[in-house]
Parts: sequence; structure tokens; C-alpha cells
Amino acid sequence: MARILITSALPYINGVKHLGNLVGSMLPADVYARYMRMRGHEVLAICATDEHGTPAELAALEAGQDVADYCAENHELQKKFGDAFGLEWDYFGRSSGPENHKLTQHFAELLEANGLIEERTDQQVYSIDDARFLPDRYIEGTCPKCGYEKARGDQCDSCGSLLDPVDLIDAYSTVSGSKNLEVRDTTHLYLLQSKMVPEIRELVKSRTDWSPLVSSIANKWLDEGLHDRCITRDLKWGIPVLKDGKPRPGFEDKVFYVWFDAPIAYIAATQEWASHDGGNRHWERWWYGEEAKDVSYVQFMGKDNVPFHTVSFPVTLLGSHEPWKSADKIKGFNWLNWYGDKFSTSMKRGVFMDQALDLLPADYWRYYLMANAPEGSDTTFTWEHFAGVVNKDLADVLGNFVNRVLRFTSSKFGDALPNGGAAGPREAALTEDLSKSVAAYAAQLEALEFRKAFQELRGIWVQCNEYLTEAAPWSAFKEDPDAAAVGVRTAINLIRIYALLAWPVIPETSKRMLKALGREGDAGHWPETIAEELQVLKVGDGFEIPDVLFQKIDDAQIEEWTVRFGGEASGEE
Repeated sequence: MARILITSALPYINGVKHLGNLVGSMLPADVYARYMRMRGHEVLAICATDEHGTPAELAALEAGQDVADYCAENHELQKKFGDAFGLEWDYFGRSSGPENHKLTQHFAELLEANGLIEERTDQQVYSIDDARFLPDRYIEGTCPKCGYEKARGDQCDSCGSLLDPVDLIDAYSTVSGSKNLEVRDTTHLYLLQSKMVPEIRELVKSRTDWSPLVSSIANKWLDEGLHDRCITRDLKWGIPVLKDGKPRPGFEDKVFYVWFDAPIAYIAATQEWASHDGGNRHWERWWYGEEAKDVSYVQFMGKDNVPFHTVSFPVTLLGSHEPWKSADKIKGFNWLNWYGDKFSTSMKRGVFMDQALDLLPADYWRYYLMANAPEGSDTTFTWEHFAGVVNKDLADVLGNFVNRVLRFTSSKFGDALPNGGAAGPREAALTEDLSKSVAAYAAQLEALEFRKAFQELRGIWVQCNEYLTEAAPWSAFKEDPDAAAVGVRTAINLIRIYALLAWPVIPETSKRMLKALGREGDAGHWPETIAEELQVLKVGDGFEIPDVLFQKIDDAQIEEWTVRFGGEASGEE
């Protein structure tokens, strides 16, 4: 049994997350955690809301709330909808908690003692009308590299370039819209990443299990030259900057940069988790020292988060000279786009988790998003494509199999598996083929290749439908009822196997299928040996006919949702 630590990039606190956020980190982390638990491994899945930084202050200001109250409220909101989507974290913490304050200050103290932090006075944009410095995301303007007109002061979302606010062309304050800006001197702490290039390059080189997207981004950063990074900001909301346990002179109105403290919150959230069980949990065995060496640490994130996790956070961990656990595997995702443009929280573009659940149950979305995960390249969401996948894969291939098998059996044999006949060559061939397919499905999940995995799962559903077509119990029933009995017994056992294999991605539907067979206790069990799994349900075992598992999406719904949320009925995938 392995010990597997799983973290998702922390969802930012500014409201309910959209489907792009969901598929880019949180959902694949949950799918992988569920699968690894099924295989008998000890899994710890950790996430938290990312609550510091400029956007939190701006969102609270827009909502007319105190920023601490805003963050507390939205943490509960995000947890609520995460639970509704079936995200089974062992703990969902907060980056604003006292554990993260203490740990972030601890790392800063160690890094400075090890010569990796220094004070520097540099120039920063000051808004005269707002009477404040405007760090990173408080400023927008035109990107000097690609001309995108809504680039932020820290990064351009169009070309991905990291920016400094003073680089922006025709810059303005996002607080007030004022262009009455000037550059003033301000003193900040800098993390001397340039001193850690050999260590970081060696780390990246050694991590052969990072996805190609992740490794390419990390190497690009290293090849372009690793620059020292400012890790403080002129803000009120955040983790205070201390020296010797007291406010650092000259930094009384500054806090640590959100991208310095947010990755540390993975560890802090684990500390929160450990504190909730009366001392019976030990966070160190996952993160620190000898106990953590045999942990496999797997991170999930969108491509915009990759540089901070492959370079900056490892600088913090390695630069501390303490034995912290770093990521063994990092799975990076490209963008899920909305009709060719990015999903956007700030612009309220796309479908958000609460809205999605108003339309359809979570499993519709979970399956679609994972079967079309943006792994090799960006992918585009359209209502037509979504409806096509739901109707073909979930309604026709999966749902129809379950419905027609159980209804036919009930009508001809009653509500229990019938007696008669014995498995023959057709069932033997099915067992052999299905065993190979299940092994392939497992291998793709192990490899974090989710699109391939769920193509394989759909292929299993198709394979079993083909068996049913060949067995044709509805035709055999009149002349050879024993043969028909073999066919339906096998098919009903296939329904149970369907449910087990689908548990990582559509858990609520899996539960419904198992409940219909009286096997609720099998949830989370992996079908290790197909020949044995095909014999679990035996003659006389009862069943119920569940309600339709997946309703088809019709043209009227597509039209209604297109009007409500936007998008054009182009059929683009």
C-alpha cells in the first residue's frame, strides 16, 4: 500500500468557480484520489481557498464587505458547491488561517537566514486619486509584448508573459479607473531565486513523472533566466511581515505576496487537518523528514500556475534547508475555453459551478469535463458538444444498457437473477477482452491520462453492449430460455462492474446502479479479477429498476442555455 498526497491548485476566494477552474485542477484531483483509494492506497487529498492578495480586496470592496468577512463567506460557499460536485477532500482549509500565517513567516525567516531574501528599494506605481500603491492586479493596461489591452500588472492572460506593473502601456487603476498614476520608491523583500538555479534545474531534471506541459514550462522559465522575485506587497489584507517575531521596521503596511504564501498553504491546510482529530493525525508524516520520504506527492493545476509550483515554491522548500516534501508528479492542464475565449471569473464569462448544478446533476458535468479534459491542448466548450457527449455516452451507451437489461429481466424472469444455463465461449471471450480493457483503463488513470482513460471506459461500455447484442436474450428467450438467463445474469453483473469502474468519475450514478442491485456496500471497490466479478451476483439475487440514469438534452434546452449563458450554436468542439 502506497501513501499518496494529492493537492489541487487552490481555488481563489473571489466567488464560485467556473467549469474551467473545476476541470483544471480540483476535479481531476478528486478523480485520481478516488481511484487510488479504490486500489487500496492510503490517500490524503488536501485543498484550501486562496484568500490573500489584490483580487480578494477588490472583490470585497465591490461586494461592500469587510475582506475577512467576504473571505469567510466565500470559503463556505466554495466548500458547499465542491461538496455538491462530489469533491471528497480529506480537508478543505483556508490560506488565511493561523497555521499558514505562522508557517509562511517561518519560511521567510529561514530563507533570509540562508541568504535568499534581501530588502530592495524599487519603483512602483502609485495612484494619486486612490492614495495608495497599486501592486500587480490593481493595475491593468496594454501588454508591451502582445498588445492585449486588458493585461494585468503581474501577468498577461493572452500571451502568458510575466509583467511588472510599470511595463504596462496606458495603465489605469482597477480600483477607480484613474490614469492619474506615478512611480514612487517603495521597499520590498525579494526572494533570490537566481541563487537557486542549479538546485531547481536538478529538481526539474529529476522529475520524470511531471507531465510534458509542466516540464516544458519549467524549463522555459529556467532557460530564460530565473529572476529574483518580490514577495511582499503594499496591502492590508494578508500575512504580516515580521522580523524576530515583531513587525518588521518599514514593513508595517505590507504583507507577503499571495504567490509566496499560497503554496505554503498546502502544508498549513494539512496542519489544520491534523489538528481536528485530537492529536491522532500527524501532518509531518506527509510533509517533513524521514516519514515523508516514501510519500508520492501529486499536484494538479492549470498551466498558469505551473511556474509558481515548479520554480518558486521549490525555491522556498529547498532554500529553507529543511527536509520538506516536494512534488513527485505534477499534472498540468491547458485551458477549457468558452466558445473560443477564456472562461473568466472577473468577466463572469462561462458557466459556474452553482449555475451548472441548477441545470443538471453533477455527474453529467464530471463525465463531460474529464472525458474532454484540456490535456494536450486548449479545448472549447460548446453546448452542442456537451449535449452530444451526454446523449451518446451517458444516455445511449451507459444508461440505455442498464435500463433495457433490468426491464427485460423483470418482465421475463421477475426481479431476481434467473436460474438456468451456464456460461460458455461467448462469456469466456467477454471475460478475456474485458480484463484487457479494464487493465488499460487502470493504466491510463495511473498515468494521469484522463481523456484516454475515459475513452477506455466508454469503450468498455460499448464492448458490453456488443456482448448483449450478440447474446440477444430477448430473442433467445422463446426458444432457449436457459441461454437468455445466462445472458441477463452476465449483463446484470456487467452493470455492477460498470458501477465500480465509473466510481471515480460519476460517483452518484455509481451509487444508484449499485443500490438497484442491492450492492451499496461495494462502492469504492475495484474489480481486480473480471472472471470473479462476473460471478458476484448469483441466481436469486434481487434487483430494482432505477429511474432513468441520464436524461437526454434536447434542442430546446440547448437554445435556452445559449440565450441564458451566451455562445453560438456552431457545433464547434
